[in-house]
Formats: sequence, structure tokens, C-alpha cells
Amino acid sequence: MDVFVARQPIFDRDTNVVAYELLFRSGMENYFNHDNADEASSRVIDGSLLGFGLDKLTGGKRAFINFTRRVLVDQLYVLLPPERTVVELLEDIEPVPEVLAACADVKDQGFTLALDDFEYHPRFEPLLAMADIVKVDFMQSDADGRRRLSEILSQHDTELLAEKVETRDEFAEALEAGYSMFQGYFFCKPEVVTNKEIPGFKLNYMRFIQEVNRAEMSLDRLEEVIQQELSLSVKLLRYLNSAWFGWKYGVDSIRHAIRLLGERQIRKWASLVAMTGLGDDKPAELVVTSLVRARFCELLGIEAGMEERGMEFFLLGLVSLLDALVDRPLEEALGEIHVSDDIRNALLGSDSPLTPVYSVVQTYERGEWAMLPAAAGAAGINEDELAKLYGHSVEWADAAFGGIPAAAAA
Repeated sequence: MDVFVARQPIFDRDTNVVAYELLFRSGMENYFNHDNADEASSRVIDGSLLGFGLDKLTGGKRAFINFTRRVLVDQLYVLLPPERTVVELLEDIEPVPEVLAACADVKDQGFTLALDDFEYHPRFEPLLAMADIVKVDFMQSDADGRRRLSEILSQHDTELLAEKVETRDEFAEALEAGYSMFQGYFFCKPEVVTNKEIPGFKLNYMRFIQEVNRAEMSLDRLEEVIQQELSLSVKLLRYLNSAWFGWKYGVDSIRHAIRLLGERQIRKWASLVAMTGLGDDKPAELVVTSLVRARFCELLGIEAGMEERGMEFFLLGLVSLLDALVDRPLEEALGEIHVSDDIRNALLGSDSPLTPVYSVVQTYERGEWAMLPAAAGAAGINEDELAKLYGHSVEWADAAFGGIPAAAAA
């Protein structure tokens, strides 16, 4: 039974990831054409969370999961670990006695209770009395409406979560209003400031990415760039000597690493380390998202029959958030590094043979399930493989990023 799950990070006030919302294909009941909705929902939970592996999807952080009234009342959530699961009630659930009793059971069993897409009405007071978290959709309300709602909710003992926060201004507004958690793509967008210079260390990382991705990679030029940024050399060598690779003997130079890994792999791992350096002053999830995209693009490229272009697909995903890392428009940021015209065109929305695969990645990442079959078909990708490849990409990215700070910190 095919199940599609994507994840969206939830941040604290310091932009640290504290949880992920898991986005299911078409929700937990109406995905299946099944007479028994209880069984259908149970099988979704089992297949997507226990089958996928909750730790793989959330890295041990809390999981926010949307629950319908039926799943709530029938207590299908008991399959999930209470300490790591937030039961998120959909906005169309009314506070009738049966629902209130079920919410009390949720709390008694140690789960966290959240109200999704909340709009205040006095009839919701009984739910507010039990809720731990209230989510407010920033796209469905204006600034005045959000401020009034914050004032009302401040009288209750709940945490406020601002969702669908798409800009830094909205993030700042939510901070000022007392929200403690934030969800949306604000962290993936550049904060462009006129005449703001790209810091020198970031320019060195970008030059490094340029060198390792030239058609003809020059070891002399590569080592020259590394010598200009000592931390880059230390990070790369420590990373290559980490347990991730399991070398019998240590790697003592870039030339040594290339002999061991081969040119294609050194391009990949060197680019990865450089990207983490670019993200030193950004939310860590920005780099993780880049890594997920890189691996997902690479795997989907293989699935689409373009295995020979694997490194291009990997680099396409890796630099797709370069604008947010250096606070420059993407076209300008790409001008600082060497990428192929096909990568550039795919990222900037022009025609490219890489575009169909990249469209699948973006569609899946945002949980736009209705658009997914057409996107996968256009790329020549078997839709049934997407969930497995996405799960692998998330696991790979979390493991890769987790190894870098310990093994490659300056």
C-alpha cells in the first residue's frame, strides 16, 4: 500500500528545529477508497510512521500529526509514542462532548494536544482549556486579525505556533506578538539588503564550490582556494577522516582524498562541506533541506533514466537554496559559482532537461499531492518509488549533516 509522507520543520524563537509536521498524501482517511475508515486510518499510521520509521522522519524530534475526529475518538493514536507525538486537531472538529472526552483521554495518556488553523469563537473555550499548542495560519489572516487573536490567546495557558510564515517580516511580527514556535518557508528565503557585501569566508566557500565543479577540476587551483580558508581545509580533512568513511588509514591531503574517493565523490563531499560552511550563520535546517534536496534530486535523476548526470542533479539540489545562504537573489548568487547552464536554467525557471525532476522534488517537499502524479509522469518517474526515495534522502541528509559538526567543526 503506497503512502506518501513529507516533513516540514517547526522552529523555536532561535530558529532551532524542535519538531516536524508530517504531511500525508490526502490526509489520513480520505486517501483510501475503503469501506472501513478506522482500518484505513490505522493502516496509514502503521505504514507511514511505523513502516517509514518515526526516527528517520523526525530525527528523534516531536512529530505534529493531523487527526480527524474519527481517528481521535477511536484512539488510533495509541500506536504512537506519546512523548514524541503532537495530536493536531483539524479545524473542522467541533467541541462536542464526544470530542472533549477524547481530548481528555489524549492528555491523560501523555500526548501533547494542538489546535490547527485556529480561529477564535467562544464555543472553542473548552478545547482551549485543554490545548497545549494553538496554531495560527498567517496566510488566512491580516496583521490586525492576528494581533487580536494573540491578545485573546494570551489569556490561556497555551503556546502559540505561527504557521505558513513565508517572510522574515512575518517571522519578526510573530516574535513580537509572543509566538514561541514557527512553521513555514521564511527560513528558505533570502534577506536581501542593499549594498550588503557577501562575507569573505562565504566567498571562499563559494569559490571552492566553483573549483570542485569545473568540467576539468584542477588540483592546484583547488588546493590554492583551500589554503585561503584554513577552516575549510580543517573541516574537509576532519570530515573525510570521520567514521562516516571508515578508512583503514587517515586522509592527510586533498590529493590523497581524491585518490581514495575518486573525482566524482570528492566533488560531492567537498561541495557538501562547503555548503555547511556557507550556512554557519543560518538556521541549521536550511543546510539539511539543501542536503535532502541534493540526494532526492540525485536519486530521482537515476529513476528518470539519467544516471550519468547524477552529480549535476546532486549539485542542483545542493545549491537550490544558495540565495538564502548568502542573502542574494538566486540569479546573482549563481553568478558567483560555476554551474552548468542546465542547472542554472532549472533553478531560474527556464527550460532545462533537469527541470522535470526538480519539479517533482519541489512538489513532494511541499506536500502538493494533487499535482504529484502529473509531475512524476512528466519526469518519467514511477510515482510508487517516491516515498521510499524521499525517506532515504531524509535519512541520508540527517546522517550526513549530523556527522559534519562532530567531524568537521573548525
